[in-house]
Amino acid sequence: MLNLRKPGPLVFAAFTAALLVASCAQAPPQPAAPPDTRAADEAAIRALDAEWAKAVAAKDVSTAMKFYADNASVFVPDSPVATGKDAILAAWTALVSTPGFSLAFTPDKVVVSKGGDFAYEIGDFTMTFNDKKGKSQSSKAKYVVVWAKQADGSWKAVVDAPTTSQ
Repeated sequence: MLNLRKPGPLVFAAFTAALLVASCAQAPPQPAAPPDTRAADEAAIRALDAEWAKAVAAKDVSTAMKFYADNASVFVPDSPVATGKDAILAAWTALVSTPGFSLAFTPDKVVVSKGGDFAYEIGDFTMTFNDKKGKSQSSKAKYVVVWAKQADGSWKAVVDAPTTSQ
């Protein structure tokens, strides 16, 4: 019979063997890191921008709307923030209805998060419209768009924020 109050060599040997077995056990495998898709995501967003710019140049508001997430917000200069598809549609409809309206934009920089679920772009835009006397007025400025990857893997703009100065 073993005397546990005064452990003998057998108890020490059993304890040492248990520690040795425990230390040799392999740790469970870690899940593989998701693939880095940032370059492909950036290319996808730049392609979406090209389509979006064509729709806006054509004053095709219904096509321009497809680039926004349902809960997106557009910061329209000198107007309240337009949040949601209905408000954004109303803002775009009013904008393209402005006499002499045209808008061109190009991203300078697109940065995708390491996780691949968000991105932002910074770019330049030129907006033209007629003033009260009918004279064409153009302004050049910068913008920021925040993109979010949707459940279906597509990218949608969640924040569209033009500035009013270079």
